[in-house]
Amino acid sequence: MLAVAPLTGLRAADWPTYLGDKGSSHFSDLAQINTTNADQLEVAWIWNAGDARGNRTQIQCNPLIIDGVMYATTPSLDLVALDAASGSLLWRYQTKEPTGVNRGIAWWEEGNDRRILIGCGQWLQAVDADSGELITGFGNDGYVDLAENLGTDVKGFAVQANSPGAVYGDLIIMGMRLGEGPGPAAPGPIRAYSVRTGNLEWAFNTIPRPGEPNYETWPEDAWKTVGGANAWAGMTIDEDRGIVYAPTGSAAFDFWGGNRVGDNLYANCLLALKAETGELLWYQQIVRHDLWDRDLPAPPTLCQVTHDGETIDAIAQVTKQGTVFVFDRETGESLFPIIDVPVPSSDLAGEVAATIQPFPVKPAPFSRQHFTPDLITRRTPEAHRAVLERYARLRPHVAYQPPSVEGTIIFPGFDGGAEWGGAAVDPDGILYVNSSEMANVLKMRETGEVGSRGEAVYLQNCVGCHGAEFEGTPAAGIPSLVGLTERQSREETMNIITNGLRVMPPWGFLPEGEREAVAGWIRGESEEPAGRKGGDGEGDWTVYVPDEVTVQYDPPPYTHTGYNKFLDPDGYPAVAPPWGLLHAIDLNSGEFRWSVTLGEYPELIAQGMEPTGTENYGGPVVTAGGVIFIASTRDALFRVFDAATGEELWRHQLPAAGFATPATYEVEGRQYVVIAAGGGKMGLPSGDAYVAFALPEN
Repeated sequence: MLAVAPLTGLRAADWPTYLGDKGSSHFSDLAQINTTNADQLEVAWIWNAGDARGNRTQIQCNPLIIDGVMYATTPSLDLVALDAASGSLLWRYQTKEPTGVNRGIAWWEEGNDRRILIGCGQWLQAVDADSGELITGFGNDGYVDLAENLGTDVKGFAVQANSPGAVYGDLIIMGMRLGEGPGPAAPGPIRAYSVRTGNLEWAFNTIPRPGEPNYETWPEDAWKTVGGANAWAGMTIDEDRGIVYAPTGSAAFDFWGGNRVGDNLYANCLLALKAETGELLWYQQIVRHDLWDRDLPAPPTLCQVTHDGETIDAIAQVTKQGTVFVFDRETGESLFPIIDVPVPSSDLAGEVAATIQPFPVKPAPFSRQHFTPDLITRRTPEAHRAVLERYARLRPHVAYQPPSVEGTIIFPGFDGGAEWGGAAVDPDGILYVNSSEMANVLKMRETGEVGSRGEAVYLQNCVGCHGAEFEGTPAAGIPSLVGLTERQSREETMNIITNGLRVMPPWGFLPEGEREAVAGWIRGESEEPAGRKGGDGEGDWTVYVPDEVTVQYDPPPYTHTGYNKFLDPDGYPAVAPPWGLLHAIDLNSGEFRWSVTLGEYPELIAQGMEPTGTENYGGPVVTAGGVIFIASTRDALFRVFDAATGEELWRHQLPAAGFATPATYEVEGRQYVVIAAGGGKMGLPSGDAYVAFALPEN
């Protein structure tokens, strides 16, 4: 058996693991800040990283605090160590080839060997926690390339580690964020590496190979051509049982699965694996043959509940659909009934949607499930009329309505329901989760009839983010391509397409001719007509797999027009409020304790509207002091709620929105709570601050 190294700091004083502990509980034993004094909180210190850029960067990091030192990442994904009592900088390390976002880091120690493991882009890096220097004995001079050992040549594919790995003994167990669009995507095995050497120790194939269980839930040899089914959201460890719990996402392409007909195990599953070996213990599939990007969005939460008079060690998984599944940790048996509900079929060519989907009977959903006409906004008569006219042209909304060329409503939206911030749980089995109440419109487009080679490549790879009219998604940091020639040279355009930039993954896997063609298309340059759909005009894309086996990749017949939010003409949600909520759910009984709105639009308050709630990102923290700390809202407020009642006890205006999960800790007898104020989502200004709060020293 592996030796599980202890942490030197006491749990009550430190925040030693992503989301508080290896059980992802978001819970702290600290109680100095409590319901009687939370309204006295004041700023203890602010540290500015100095590397925010406009509205293009974010900080999503849930920092670690160990032995009085805070370890965190900056907007440019530098790794820093700060004095946790003063916020003064101790050291700063520049990560290798930073791309994407970072939501946290992992810690390992044995004796004087104290290591921080950070995933940045495709690189897993080991840094000395005391000096901030790269540990060159780890991997290849300090780096492990997560794009290697995938069973497929994924050179140039999107591979990023946005969530921290889970440490068990001398292993760090890693997931990845991968491409989800119509183009080729890397597969998403769950892999364990030695913390000491960086060597690969085991891998679990989430898309089974021949001879592996549930291979038959995919077409033959799907593992060679289908990607995704990856654990991008992070993982949870039960150290006593030696189990790692991994939530997985959809197989790629997210919105058309004609090349992956079947239930697609182990996509969209909660997996229980032996942490030492990767052996599968049990699984529960939450979505069959996903066509809606219904990834499991956050690490599951370990908890203890009383069920039928028996105390059970349980695990709770929140979903983008706004549901909670509660299982026995050891057996995977659901503690509440799960029913199979018939769902609509698809009329897209080649698509075979699942006929039934699982729904838990309890707890009830914490997000509304059906966007019916009576939920259309009535904020103003003009807004109501405009939304109603668009609503009438879309497919009628029911749960799991498949994608369509007319337009399908996704509600809750692509970001939940629950999102990557996840849920908190206290020792009494009460779960606290924030949710967004947004809708998206998913519209499919055929790709077979296009006017040029560059347009064909754009529709297969780029339209989902940059839009059919090059308009981009500025709120998500995806720029408009309109007027591109005025801002950058053709060489610069080609470099970004090939190597990626910030939130954009690299597309270097495309043949050079296709990259040249799409560069010309988005720059408005003339080019030759397209040949076959997708491809290079001569054939289809080629994906290479080990042992010199070559597989032809046939581009799908559909793409989508983007992750379009369903908004009214003034930019507010098309659905009636509430638009953001915070809930307390008793996992013992499956009943709700309370739900309150989370967030507000000041301009609507000024017009006399009640608080509406807002879209929110980043999770809550609950403590033995009976309080909930949460930021997450677009109004850039940091709030404290009474965990027993949902009453708001305190709020503070941050320098930028806090789209992250806070952390709480104690240094020399004083309790602090810290939040990253990085902004940058939904078109909001970016920030570069960590802000810590505490009670007055006297």
